[in-house]
Amino acid sequence: MKKAETQEKNVLPTAEDVKQERQHSELIQGVESFKTERLKRTNTREKIVLPNAQDVATEKTQKALLQGVEAFDTGKLKHTETQEKNLLPDKDAIEQEKEKQNLFAGIENFDTKKLKHTETQEKNPLPTKEVIDEEKKA
Repeated sequence: MKKAETQEKNVLPTAEDVKQERQHSELIQGVESFKTERLKRTNTREKIVLPNAQDVATEKTQKALLQGVEAFDTGKLKHTETQEKNLLPDKDAIEQEKEKQNLFAGIENFDTKKLKHTETQEKNPLPTKEVIDEEKKA
């Protein structure tokens, strides 16, 4: 083992830390020792903002409308019978709908066994010598 000297480190607060701590303690002490008898009585003044003429007019019309609705006499209403009209489509529209449904039914129920086997013949006609000569001249 090697011998090593023991170094004691004593971290002291900086001057700024001491200053802040002192200010904080003075503030707390000032609050604790404050005498409320030294305070003076004051009256608070509340400023009342009055509405302008336009605001008053709109409020009056809204109030009048609400009163009119609340005081409405339902006895003045006349009894009416409601007539329900059920407009059916004309014959042409019905026929078109039936044709469309029949077409869809035919497509859905199509039997592929009724199809015949065919072979596809691909025809690729080559141009004749005369056609080639004409294209070269043009």
